[in-house]
Amino acid sequence: MLDIQITQSTEKKEKPKDESHLGFGQIFTDHMFIMDYDKGTGWHDPRIVPYGPLELDPSTAVFHYAQEIFEGLKAYRTGKGIQLFRPDCNAERFQNSAKRMSMPIIPKEDFLQACCTLVRMEKDWVPSAPGTSLYLRPFMIATGTGLGVHASSSYRFMIIASPSGAYYASGLKPVKIFVEDQYIRSAPGLSGYAKCGGNYAVSIRSGEFAKELGFDQVLWLDGVYHEYVEEVGSMNIFFKIDGKIFTAPCTGTVLPGVTRRSVITLLRELGYTVYEEQLSIEDVMRAGKDGRLEEVFGTGTAAVISPVGVLRKDEVTITINNGEIGTLSKAMYDTLTDIQWGRTDQHSDWTMSIE
Repeated sequence: MLDIQITQSTEKKEKPKDESHLGFGQIFTDHMFIMDYDKGTGWHDPRIVPYGPLELDPSTAVFHYAQEIFEGLKAYRTGKGIQLFRPDCNAERFQNSAKRMSMPIIPKEDFLQACCTLVRMEKDWVPSAPGTSLYLRPFMIATGTGLGVHASSSYRFMIIASPSGAYYASGLKPVKIFVEDQYIRSAPGLSGYAKCGGNYAVSIRSGEFAKELGFDQVLWLDGVYHEYVEEVGSMNIFFKIDGKIFTAPCTGTVLPGVTRRSVITLLRELGYTVYEEQLSIEDVMRAGKDGRLEEVFGTGTAAVISPVGVLRKDEVTITINNGEIGTLSKAMYDTLTDIQWGRTDQHSDWTMSIE
């Protein structure tokens, strides 16, 4: 168990009075968690300190060689207290990301203790308005100094927290997706399954282009053939065709999403066959033209479920379910949010109380 030292902030911030306009990732709580690693010593000095800037040498490795990873999870205020949703899955994925980026492993129990301790300390920051939550961003950066392409000898693990508003402030509305067939997000042998900043940096240009065309997000295809669907921006994606559910397999190029994992379980419990296998974009577009593409939805921590109403590839645009949210997408959203906000006892083992 970590011996976490706590330094209380002497200048507490004013908490938002209007929780209907929290946005995402713009407001941060009074404190943050920090723990350091040095080769030969291991992890040491776990502490919670006032939120504030970091002082790093200009030659710090993370700036030059991008050794960094992160996670995203939420704390929810329920009728029974505050709880986290499947934080053990985030801890496990953080370990897998660290292995891929040649970074030190944080024991799962230490990751969970750090998250729970910070949330417990910042419990007054957990909003209570419908759809709101306290977003947690655990991350690790290489802090060794000096130039040269090699693994750093020192690292810093941190957690910051941000009260976040309802993702769908005006209701659960389908998004418009642009199929990217020029650039790729990942390829076999690269870091697609790790949650590292480089995967997101390479997606920004395509995302900007899609927005210029009036679309909300980008659907990435595989990096070898530019043929098989993989994931959407910051979400995994599901297709319902002829009553069957398809989603890309997590074989190294797709992020193994916690929400994705949960949705697959719920779908199978409802009796659906879920195929975790390659699905060509041409088959998707053909199903859309033939009326066999019944629903498409993305899954992720921020939106939970993001229904897709329009899909465009090249000059061909298809509308899914008349541009409206499908019954299955809505059912998945309702079920997951009921679990997250403690409105049901279903899958109570997916939540962790911090009080």
